[in-house]
Amino acid sequence: MPEQPAVKPASGSQTLSRGLTALSLLADHGGQSIQSLAGLLGVHRSVAYRLVRTLEEHRLVVRDAAGMLSLGPQLVVLARDVEHDLQSASLPHLQQLADELGATAFLAVRDGDDAVTLVTAVPRGVNASVAQHPGHRHPISLGAPGVALQSMLSDATWRELGHDESMHPEVERVRTRGFAVSANEVMQGITSIGAPIRARGTTDAAVAVVTVGEPDTNALGEAVQRTARAIEADLR
Repeated sequence: MPEQPAVKPASGSQTLSRGLTALSLLADHGGQSIQSLAGLLGVHRSVAYRLVRTLEEHRLVVRDAAGMLSLGPQLVVLARDVEHDLQSASLPHLQQLADELGATAFLAVRDGDDAVTLVTAVPRGVNASVAQHPGHRHPISLGAPGVALQSMLSDATWRELGHDESMHPEVERVRTRGFAVSANEVMQGITSIGAPIRARGTTDAAVAVVTVGEPDTNALGEAVQRTARAIEADLR
């Protein structure tokens, strides 16, 4: 494995910053040993060990018999009320969309310059589908859900997020036809379709599906838009 660059802690508490970064790394990379987590954090193994022990005490991280670390159950408790109304309104519609299309459907929200998966629905009766786990994060500059979230931003807000370049070319198509399409941007071989959910107050959100092959993107786009409108109606 190539050496990872050290993660620079944010201003404020260095330990807290490293702990939050460790949780994000476990969410993004899956199970890690203490040694590999130390490499991702750019710290000595002893520092990572002390950090892990603190996270374990609070059940934010758990360690299996082989010593592999994963996110702990306390995170579920902490996240229980995060965007509760949005999660409750979206889940039945996402499940219906996933079953209808035979593809994984999910809801992404904007967290600064990132799109974060909040809720996922896997199609029932399908042997295999593309995985999209809650907590997955990628820049809004990439992927259909990211582009759908971009379409809700003003040019001034886009610049405030640190972008000198223009928004994704697909943004204008979202604003005219209602959905975004991307292929091979976040993951090779994966096509995603996303549509913004509007009238959500301060939270920017989007519905999306991910699939493989050469799908009928217009048909998927229409289905994703219908789901976005249905969620909006339930939130009013």
